[in-house]
This record gives sequence, structure tokens and C-alpha cells, in this order.
Amino acid sequence: MGLWKLRLSMLGTLALIIGISTLLFTVVLSYIGTLSLFSLITFVVGFNLIQWLVAPYIIDMMYGVREAPRESYPQLYRIVEGICSRTGLKMPRVMIASLPVPNAFAYGSPIAGTRVAVTEALLSTLEEEEVEAVIGHELGHIKHRDVQVMMFASVLPAIFYYIGYSLMLSSWYRGGREEEQGPSAALLGFLFMAVYWVLTMLVLHLSRLREYYADRFSAENVPDGARKLMEALAKIVAFTGRLRPHLASEGARVGSFKALFISDPDTADRDLAYLRRYMRDQELVRQILSKRITTADRIAELFSTHPNIVKRLRALQELAKIAYV
Repeated sequence: MGLWKLRLSMLGTLALIIGISTLLFTVVLSYIGTLSLFSLITFVVGFNLIQWLVAPYIIDMMYGVREAPRESYPQLYRIVEGICSRTGLKMPRVMIASLPVPNAFAYGSPIAGTRVAVTEALLSTLEEEEVEAVIGHELGHIKHRDVQVMMFASVLPAIFYYIGYSLMLSSWYRGGREEEQGPSAALLGFLFMAVYWVLTMLVLHLSRLREYYADRFSAENVPDGARKLMEALAKIVAFTGRLRPHLASEGARVGSFKALFISDPDTADRDLAYLRRYMRDQELVRQILSKRITTADRIAELFSTHPNIVKRLRALQELAKIAYV
């Protein structure tokens, strides 16, 4: 996907989310008291804003994240500082997460600052050049302000969910006493829940587009970044896929903030189910690229925060101009 096409797709998706929301809000203002509606919106927006502000501290507790001592991780600091210097980014705090899977994520808030975290498993699984490509991807999220964009986009479905739920609950309680108002409130409630579902699917689509955008940032700002990131992603998914059967007790903790990760751990076992043995880096990439994308794969991708791994590597292959044949 070309750069301008990718940017237009992201802007179009965001505009569609805002447009649908604005249209429905305008329609229902004539059916519902503006004070109660805006009180609910204020509550949901305020709740999500507070959640965004304190989320980094919750993530630190859930994933056992700590600041990486420079003396213990000099290469990691060198990688982050090098990319930040080339791209004009302010140096984020460098963190280490105690998760059993190889992964990385960028996060932050105005009160916590920006942070980029990697797991110990990532450092032990990937080569240094592949770690550099992964860091490039995560710094791309910071550069593009993806945390802020996705927080804003995610608030709108939440508003519709809570309004729809409140309307249906109100209709249930009032239905016996106010027969005329009950059905109309219930109908509006179902309408809001339907819009919530549509907006959620659009937000997931936006999330996948921004993953492609961060991949492109790494490919453009890390030397030979596309090839390095292809190999990194292939190894991350392969390692996680083999580990998934042993992660039952870690499932909720690992998946809670999976939208932040460079790769979705919940789909790794499905993505790499056809790989039966250890392969060298380029052979692993070739095997993934040769996989046929089925209708089931396309449907599953619609409900994922991350692109299908085959499509993702093919997009990077176009950037790398590498023929894995």
C-alpha cells in the first residue's frame, strides 16, 4: 500500500467514525433529553481520559515493566538513541517487561511521558538488527501519536455502547408504566448498540492501518529496515505460536493490552499452525509469504487489532524490494 493511499485510508476511516457518530447524535437529540445525553457523554469521555492518563501505570503493574538500567542494556539504549537522533524524536523512557513472549510496545500519557518497552524474551529471541527494526516500529507509533489517535477513536464506540445500554435498561424499567416511551427508547438503544458494533469494526480497521504505518516508519528510518522487520515479525510470531499452548495461565494478562504489541499473541498459533519445524530466518519468511490467505483468514482479520501476518510481510516485501522465492 502506497504512503498516500495509507494516509488517505486512515483519514477516511477516522472521518467515517466521526461522521457516523455526529449524524446519530444529531438524530437522537430530538428524542432524548440533551442534559442526560451530554451527562452520559461527559462521564464516558472523562472516564476514558482518566484511564488514558493512568494506563501506563496499570500496564507497568500488569506486565511487570521496569525502567531498563543503561549499564545493563547499553545496546538497547544505543538503538533507541540512534533512531531518535535520525528522526528528531525526543528520547522516550526505555523499559523492560517481564512477559514470557517476545514482543514490544510503545505507550505513555501526558503525566507518565512516552515509553518504549521490550520483553526479555524479545532480546533473547531476536538478533540485534531485528531488535532495531522492532524499536523502529514502536518509535513510529510515538512519532505518529498513535496512542492519542486510538484513544480518541475508541472513546466514540464506548459512548454509543453506554448510551445504548442505558436506553435499553431505561426502556425495560419504564416499559410497564410508559408504554409509549418504552418501545422508542428500546429501539434507540438497539440502534446505538448496532452503531457501537460498526464503529468498533472501524476502530479495528484503523488500528490495522496504523500498524502498517508504523511498519513503514521502521522500513524508512532503519537501514535495511524492511528486511529486518520481516524477519523479526516472522520469528516473533513463530516463537509465540509454539509457546501459546503453554500460556493458558498467562492468557488474560498477555492479551489485556494486545493492541499495543507489535504482534498479536492471540493469533500467533493460528498464523503459524502450518510451520512444523525450526527454520532459518529467510526460510521462515518465505514459508509465511507462500501461505494462501483463505476466506477464514480474511474474516478473522476483521476482528483483529493487527493485520494478517502474510499481508503484513507482503507489504514489507514491497518496501524492501526483496524477492523471497
